[in-house]
Amino acid sequence: MFNLFGTLFGLACVVISIMTSGDIMDFIDGPSVFVVVGGLAGATLASFSKDSIKELFKAIKVGMRKQVIDYNGTIDNIISIANVARRDGLLALEGLTDKMDDPFLKKAIMLVVDGSDPELIESILETDLDLTKERHASIRGMLEAQGGYSPAFGMIGTLIGLINMLKNLSDMSSLGANMAVALVTTFYGSMLANLVFMPMSRHLKAMGDEEYLQKELMIEGVLSIQNGENPRIIREKLNSFLAKQNVRPEDDKHSDRGAEPAGKR
Repeated sequence: MFNLFGTLFGLACVVISIMTSGDIMDFIDGPSVFVVVGGLAGATLASFSKDSIKELFKAIKVGMRKQVIDYNGTIDNIISIANVARRDGLLALEGLTDKMDDPFLKKAIMLVVDGSDPELIESILETDLDLTKERHASIRGMLEAQGGYSPAFGMIGTLIGLINMLKNLSDMSSLGANMAVALVTTFYGSMLANLVFMPMSRHLKAMGDEEYLQKELMIEGVLSIQNGENPRIIREKLNSFLAKQNVRPEDDKHSDRGAEPAGKR
């Protein structure tokens, strides 16, 4: 799940720190919230298209869910497909595609069934993966931009407060209170940037890296299947691929013979 726990934990620490040395109500100011949130919303709308903002909300929704990438399950599925190809030929794989949940793997298998050249298959799949990376990078760029806008509008709110305060220097008794209110907007902007937008961007990057590794496993496995390699050799190759990425594969406790593709079990 998206680092919601971390965000709430960080917020709780800030609130506890405030309450141990002051009054939490001193940090609640409606106009300051309006400046930071309103300015952030306006800057986002001015910077990005409506479609991009929709994609951002979709990505945040995905990030809120717990993602578990089963690399070993992916390898098992590829080995099952390799067994069918070795036993019945590459054309027999077409019957498996209807039960494949992953569109990327399904596309890769269909390219093999169509008899495309290995170089062409690799080029198509790598291009598809690159486009996914670019789309994800664009979404993270929006979050990072919002992480920059938040403190900026916090500072703008502080400047507004300081200007209003300096216009009323005749009342020295209210100087400290007015200064405190002026600084609250900077506090809000910094909190949004460091507890929401930047952590969210980092979290989506980590999720994306896991997805890319899974797709790279699929590319390597499908090309090996087309090349007619032994399923056990393919498993060893994919396990080595995971090891190079600092992901430890599980011990192979299953025989590669007689395994059935996912969806037929």
